Amino acid sequence: MPEKVIPILPCQTLQPVLDFYTALGFEVTFQQKSPNPYACVERGDIELHFFGMKKYEPSESLSMAYVLTDDVDGLYESFRGGLKAAYGRIPSRGIPRIGPLKDMSYGVRQFLMTDPGGNGIRIGQKISEDQSHRPAPKETFAKALHNAALFLDSKEDPAGAARIIDRVLDLDGERPTAVQLVRLLVLRGDAALRTGDDRAAARALEQAAAVQLADEERESVRSEVERLRELMA
Repeated sequence: MPEKVIPILPCQTLQPVLDFYTALGFEVTFQQKSPNPYACVERGDIELHFFGMKKYEPSESLSMAYVLTDDVDGLYESFRGGLKAAYGRIPSRGIPRIGPLKDMSYGVRQFLMTDPGGNGIRIGQKISEDQSHRPAPKETFAKALHNAALFLDSKEDPAGAARIIDRVLDLDGERPTAVQLVRLLVLRGDAALRTGDDRAAARALEQAAAVQLADEERESVRSEVERLRELMA
């Protein structure tokens, strides 16, 4: 039998975590309450284990696992549909949540989830054999978008992403295009929601919604507009 690695992730209580993964199409294959809370879930070849800790704080979790797939788009749509059916909406902020599907600058198409235990689950598919980071663009706002996206959806540092965006939008004598502005403001709103700054999030998202776009510009930011609607819901 080939070797297999199974992440064992913490949570405060098991049931909300198991309900979350059941909504994603996982099966609970094992569960015990004593001598310690422990459970296993499986979906195809994905297997995750969880243990309970009463004093554990999900919002402070640093636990992560990466799932490689050859159908990231299919899993994304399946997971979103399952979460909407279970929660009545697609959770895009707070804990739990599911983020947008993006092509990253290091040859991976991926999305991030955070389960009720605060565990970050990255689901990705290689789209290039070159897994090194592409150089950041030289143009001011394109560079800010590149770096802020990495901070938010790779490093998972929303405060760092917010600082990058605030700095570039405060520049004298330089202004982004309408498309760049929408992208920056949606990222800024997303970052603010992840840090619990609802006021800053509302301000950024309202500004993004107010940007005037031509039809071809709106088409080029279709995914950002969809994300904007989710974050404002």
